[in-house]
Amino acid sequence: MRYKFSELTPEIVRLADMSLDGYRIDPELYTQYDVKRGLRDINGNGVVAGLTNISTIKVLDMGDGMPNHGDGKLYYRGIDVEDIVAGFIKEKRFGFEETVYLLLFGKMPSESELHEFGKILAEFRELPSNFMRDVIMKAPTDNMMNTLAKSVLSLYSYDDKANDISIPNVLRQSIELITLFPVISAYAYHAYKYARLGGSLFIHSPQPELSIAENLLYMLREDRSYTELEARILDLALVLHAEHGGGNNSTFTVHVVSSSGTDTYSAIAAALGSLKGPKHGGANIKVVMMIDDMKQNVKDWTNEEEVKAYLRKLLHKEAFDRAGLIYGMGHAVYSQSDPRAKVFKGFVEKLSSEKGRHEEFALYSLVERLAPEVIAEERRIYKGVCANVDFYSGFVYRMLGIPDELFTPLFATARIAGWSAHRIEELINSNKIIRPAYKAISPMREYTDMENRID
Repeated sequence: MRYKFSELTPEIVRLADMSLDGYRIDPELYTQYDVKRGLRDINGNGVVAGLTNISTIKVLDMGDGMPNHGDGKLYYRGIDVEDIVAGFIKEKRFGFEETVYLLLFGKMPSESELHEFGKILAEFRELPSNFMRDVIMKAPTDNMMNTLAKSVLSLYSYDDKANDISIPNVLRQSIELITLFPVISAYAYHAYKYARLGGSLFIHSPQPELSIAENLLYMLREDRSYTELEARILDLALVLHAEHGGGNNSTFTVHVVSSSGTDTYSAIAAALGSLKGPKHGGANIKVVMMIDDMKQNVKDWTNEEEVKAYLRKLLHKEAFDRAGLIYGMGHAVYSQSDPRAKVFKGFVEKLSSEKGRHEEFALYSLVERLAPEVIAEERRIYKGVCANVDFYSGFVYRMLGIPDELFTPLFATARIAGWSAHRIEELINSNKIIRPAYKAISPMREYTDMENRID
């Protein structure tokens, strides 16, 4: 019988089982050799691997001597993200474009600078001729992150200066990718829906006068309509996801890959591969799926004891995906509060009222309050646990009518701003390839001739 592509044959299963013992590492060895698993120490502090000007993550000192115990703060280029948000909301502007400007150029733009930058973004917001037909429509998949990565790598073929890593050229490539990510994401979903789900194919060209958030909704919706609140909350989500330090998995990937001297398209495609993972950019999908399961299994959404009982089942691997996790709760750095979730929550409540989904918002709020209590009771933890930004973002995207398949591409649409800034920073400041050490623990063995090997 001939092998079929993607088939998991009994022979492959047997070989995998046979090889497992050669991969396992005794967890005690990590302590013995003082290896920081995940590049974090026992207190959750990251191993310092570099320096950056782009963003700062802080945990305020509560004066109790506990590491990572206070409220979290996030700064873009030294400016408190909460102040950035308050500023553009007060002046009734969309904030993502000026956040991109701040991250790329290190300063807040003046009105004229922002206007000029908006024109540049609009001019670059056009895919190469026949790109939709030749790339996006070919082999559509239900995973938009794969289509996004495929499209980014394909753009290399259309760029006459693809391998030029001079800063002006990398900046040009970065701006193009920043402005094209929403277009590719929207078109990729429409192509998938048309080819796999039998829906109608409609393609709306982005409008130069609209913000990135507005264009996303404009391109995704068949009737091209949206409310001001919808667009402003999506814009806020993009701002809050735009950057989060050099050590998060996808941004560190950008640093590592960029340090090899490779091209922009390869570096960003690698970051997309990282962000796709459910432990990183895919977390918000897990949150909404978990809440969906909770709504099916908790009769009274307002009953604290019922909700607590379900949360305990999650931790005991008796509910949802049986992974033992309460998704959206906890963060590698923040313990008492994630500033992004704190900013987001008030606007989420407004949107839930507009959409008539206040009961669901109340359930999310209840889980946010009860989960830290349950986790503290059930698990030995060295710091507090709080809701992270992923806890609410999926709920927001659901209320905006954005399909689940686009949750992580929306994260990428925001984080490409930070990735681009970090790539430029790596190229300017480092002339060494990033190469950490791994300690070899395999015992030494003698080579055995074929005739003396045993099956």
